[in-house]
Amino acid sequence: MTSIGTGYDLTNSTFSPDGRNFQVEYASKAVENGGTAIGIRCRNGVVLAVEKIITSKLLKSGGNKRIASIDRNFGMISSGLVPDGRHLVSRARDEAASWRTSYKCPIPSSSLAFRVGSYVQAYTLYSSVRPFGVTTILAGWDSETESRVDGQVGSGPKAALAGKTKGTKAGGPGLYMIEPSGLYWGYYGAATGKGRQTAKAELEKLDLPSGNLSLEQGVKEAARIIYAAHEDSKDKDFELEMSWVSSSDGPTQGRHEQVPKELLEQAETFAKRAMEGDDDEDTATGGGETMEL
Repeated sequence: MTSIGTGYDLTNSTFSPDGRNFQVEYASKAVENGGTAIGIRCRNGVVLAVEKIITSKLLKSGGNKRIASIDRNFGMISSGLVPDGRHLVSRARDEAASWRTSYKCPIPSSSLAFRVGSYVQAYTLYSSVRPFGVTTILAGWDSETESRVDGQVGSGPKAALAGKTKGTKAGGPGLYMIEPSGLYWGYYGAATGKGRQTAKAELEKLDLPSGNLSLEQGVKEAARIIYAAHEDSKDKDFELEMSWVSSSDGPTQGRHEQVPKELLEQAETFAKRAMEGDDDEDTATGGGETMEL
């Protein structure tokens, strides 16, 4: 059995003798070279953040958006091949619009992840297409008044009582990450891109499953994590882009929006101070070791 792709990576419909699909693995490598992107599920919403590497001084500041709105209450971010990410944004919007046409309500986050994941997986089956070279993160808030109960979808009487039905919870934050293979999972904190390992380590320190992190705290932590992940390629300048979606009584009133400029600047200031503090601690530790020698 061979572990190299010679002869088995010409089409993505061919498996190697040891059961590997090399073109899907190549697509994952493209993701690893992309800017770091993260999603944080908070108590009352979800935060998305991405590191946009500045490849030219001629690029317009604030342009070339990497975070897109899929529906009023959904956002999507991707890492890897940017054109592939834009194609998936277009597909996800079509799926959300189709659901609204059929069921007269916003698509649930789990259903949107399933539909986009199935679409991505279909591109790993046929020799006439190639896998998408992106990993996408979906974030949204499922409406508290429009949810699926006993097979009913929409704002009918059963849906309105969803939150009062024993064992049933209506609405809430949703965060999913879809990989080039079409595999997707629900997450409390998701990270992809070049600095994913550092970002995942920082996300695990936040104890997100406890649900104690507020949306405003999540914005600051997301900025800090992106700055920490950028340390691996700190010789390159980058621009931080962030968005959020909250509950109906939160700052965005259930809509997916860009983080306000003032709050974004505060989060970046917080992240820079945190990084300076880490540098000071490293310097102090290094100095102590020198004195002992």
